[in-house]
Amino acid sequence: MNAIKETNFSFPGQTEFYRGKVRDVYSFADKIVMVASDRISAFDVVLPEAIPYKGQVLNQIASIFLKATSDIVPNWVKSVPDPSVTIGIKCTTFPVEMVIRGYLAGHAWREYKAGKRTLCGVALPEGLKENDPLPSPIITPTTKASEGHDEDISREEILKQGLVSEADYVVLEKYTRALFQRGTEIAKTRDLILVDTKYEFGHADGKIYLIDEVHTPDSSRYFYAEGYEERQKKG
Repeated sequence: MNAIKETNFSFPGQTEFYRGKVRDVYSFADKIVMVASDRISAFDVVLPEAIPYKGQVLNQIASIFLKATSDIVPNWVKSVPDPSVTIGIKCTTFPVEMVIRGYLAGHAWREYKAGKRTLCGVALPEGLKENDPLPSPIITPTTKASEGHDEDISREEILKQGLVSEADYVVLEKYTRALFQRGTEIAKTRDLILVDTKYEFGHADGKIYLIDEVHTPDSSRYFYAEGYEERQKKG
């Protein structure tokens, strides 16, 4: 099968090339070209085999959700000239990822199971089970690591370290909650529950933009809505 494992283009006017775990990114003076490869990344390791069309699935889902949320926050996309390619505005990335969780799953559950009742400065109630809904969605940011694992960080620590200004961080939180609400509503129309996800933001020309991918299987966890409550009751 013709999986896109990597690309090695050299374009006129290209200023930089970066290969992430999944994406190949070509930079120019005023824009970036992002190719969603078919590489698979799990727990920060790129697996040896690529899966055909995986990048296309990611890119096209992201495209749909970026259009569907453009009334909430401006995003980086200029065009999607190919199923696996997005061209967009070149932004300076904020050095934090805005993770938001509606349910106690994954990393949050592991921390909770280990006895922690505070995650990224947010207090969690006693008596929750794995995959239970949280009383309300919580924002649990992480640092943005270029290699290895992203690390949990609190709002207070982000501001203390000067990673993001308080004025900008208030805007990022507002956008994050509104995007999660919209994603939850859209997931519901597909009989899915949006469990948790992460958003990345950047700035250019004095404006904040939503960048990268949104609500894809790489950035988000989903549950099937049908039978969820019954499964939870049964443990």
